[in-house]
Amino acid sequence: MRPPLKIVFFTETFLPKVDGIVTRLTKTVEHLVAAGEDVLVFCPEGGPDTYMGARVIGVPAMPLPLYPELKLALPRPAVAEALEAFAPDLVHVVNPAVLGLGGIWLAKSRQIPLVASYHTHLPKYLEHYGVGLLEPLLWELLKAAHNQAELNLCTSTAMVEELSQRGIQHTALWQRGVDTELFRPELRNPGMRRTLMGQHADSDSLLLYVGRLSAEKQIERIRPVLDAMPQARLALVGDGPHRQQLEKVFAGSATTFLGYMAGEELASAYASADAFLFPSSTETLGLVLLEAMAAGCPVVGANRGGIPDIVTDGVNGCLYDPDEPSSLASATARLLASPQRREELRLAARSEAERWGWAAATDQLRGFYRQVSRPKLQLVG
Repeated sequence: MRPPLKIVFFTETFLPKVDGIVTRLTKTVEHLVAAGEDVLVFCPEGGPDTYMGARVIGVPAMPLPLYPELKLALPRPAVAEALEAFAPDLVHVVNPAVLGLGGIWLAKSRQIPLVASYHTHLPKYLEHYGVGLLEPLLWELLKAAHNQAELNLCTSTAMVEELSQRGIQHTALWQRGVDTELFRPELRNPGMRRTLMGQHADSDSLLLYVGRLSAEKQIERIRPVLDAMPQARLALVGDGPHRQQLEKVFAGSATTFLGYMAGEELASAYASADAFLFPSSTETLGLVLLEAMAAGCPVVGANRGGIPDIVTDGVNGCLYDPDEPSSLASATARLLASPQRREELRLAARSEAERWGWAAATDQLRGFYRQVSRPKLQLVG
């Protein structure tokens, strides 16, 4: 029987923040501990001290000026002391920024095997914050950080390819995962549907977006869909720095802002909508798309980044061309064309999601960890 692996995560984002990275990380930690591994997490302060049997150490952090939801935590001597006391078999740095760079330095200086993973397509975010000229510099910084690792995990084939083209070495695909027990079609109900409709009259075209309300998500692209489909209703679930701007963009339309939802309430929201619209063209994966599909909600996503790994156009959802202004509206109309077509897509979406449980994704990750942490053979001369 193999001894448990001692794994340290350095992550720039963790609970209580809600996003796809936190979901993947918490599910990964949960399944690693359940499999008998020993886990320690370093993250910005403000979260729990433990999570599902893993120890969590919060590090003092400050909000990023352009993106206050992201907190930058500066490594301190106490982090090094806790790391040495834990004596890990490997370090896994999630989206290295500031705390993650500290994790890379600590791992390299102590000759601890290092894994890094790429979840947020930050270079593509820059143009949405008016600093697109910095993209080449950011790629150089990311390359310098990621090339310290023995293995760089990406969450889609498109990101494996792009990072490799950018000079980042030792890339591999970390397969997607979704909770198919929580997100399920059976949670569809009229009460949740009325909540999502808000003050607007019922309609057979209830559109849903779930995620951060931030500039890079390109949510304003949904407004022309509503203009082209007067009978449609839109529910925006989530919050973020772009909310006030979006309230102006969607003023006068049949749109309801619902704030954050979680757990079974969120799962019911997915299951109760007629179509899930995800306009973002900067996604490395798009976990919310998988959640919607698991709940039996047909999806429309951009034919860009990691989304085509999940959505097969016309089979389990519809893809749109982010470079063509009218494409999102036409793809949505195609999805909603007939009740029979919608039902076929709904069943196919659920079937696709059932292939991607978190247990399998974590088993794959444990295999990567074993490869990286394997003791080096000593040459006898």
